[in-house]
Amino acid sequence: MNYSAPAQGMNPVRALLAGARALEEKKTVVMGILNVTPDSFSDGGQHHNGRRVDVNAALRTVEGMQRAGVGIVDIGGESTRPDATPVCEREELDRVLPVISAVKERFDLPISVDTSSAEVIRAAAAAGAHMVNDVRALQRCGALDAAVSSGLPVCLMHMQKQPSTMQDDPFYHDVVTDVIGFLLQRRNVCVQAGMKPEQIVIDPGFGFGKTTAHNMQLFHALNQFVATGMPVLVGVSRKRMIGELLGLPADERLIGSVILAVFAAQRGASIVRVHDVEETVQALRMLHVTHTPLVAE
Repeated sequence: MNYSAPAQGMNPVRALLAGARALEEKKTVVMGILNVTPDSFSDGGQHHNGRRVDVNAALRTVEGMQRAGVGIVDIGGESTRPDATPVCEREELDRVLPVISAVKERFDLPISVDTSSAEVIRAAAAAGAHMVNDVRALQRCGALDAAVSSGLPVCLMHMQKQPSTMQDDPFYHDVVTDVIGFLLQRRNVCVQAGMKPEQIVIDPGFGFGKTTAHNMQLFHALNQFVATGMPVLVGVSRKRMIGELLGLPADERLIGSVILAVFAAQRGASIVRVHDVEETVQALRMLHVTHTPLVAE
């Protein structure tokens, strides 16, 4: 495969989200997860009571993220955990649009919408979202055209099969080569459709149709994803791989999640997508401080 070296200097995420709040240079950006679903694997029900979205609860969560130093808020209205119940487009719109509008009105923060739906992409862009984060890499009907028309930057993620089947004996000839090849192919499709190359982020899709062994191989090969020249998003927060390695339930995976976020930053990830914003921001700030030469007085 042919890779181009990543540009030096400004953090690519800052350029990616030009026009939104300025992001710090040369640092990994923390993306805070805001699920407005009743059934997400870790935080389902926190902002949705099973009947409707609790916008005020969502705003309180974003307020805490802002205080902690979040760089991007990622709002999602459809759970993609294994065996999750599919959500119709109308229900997804009813979940995410009020929250996007409320966050946009109250906070000066870049907003990402976590969706695969063409109509949700269009409506979220109109409501003020700054980015699209799609676990299906714009493969749903109409999603690519909607994303190109929106003019928004996009994160393309790799997922084998669909959420309902993705953990049914996942197989790869070579997981690193296969995943990078898929992401490069989707990048090319997006560019051919009219998207600017500098608007594209890639995500290896940890836990989406991968065993723990696959996830670890991908993690150790993050430098190869960075070498494509595209910003890399890493989302491993509270995931099953941590539970399997440490023998812990989802609500006890904080330390493992933060350590993996630090490792991802060290390996060149531009964005880490996390549930625990405050702890991750503190860890990454300490990483930055300890890698910055002290100025002699």
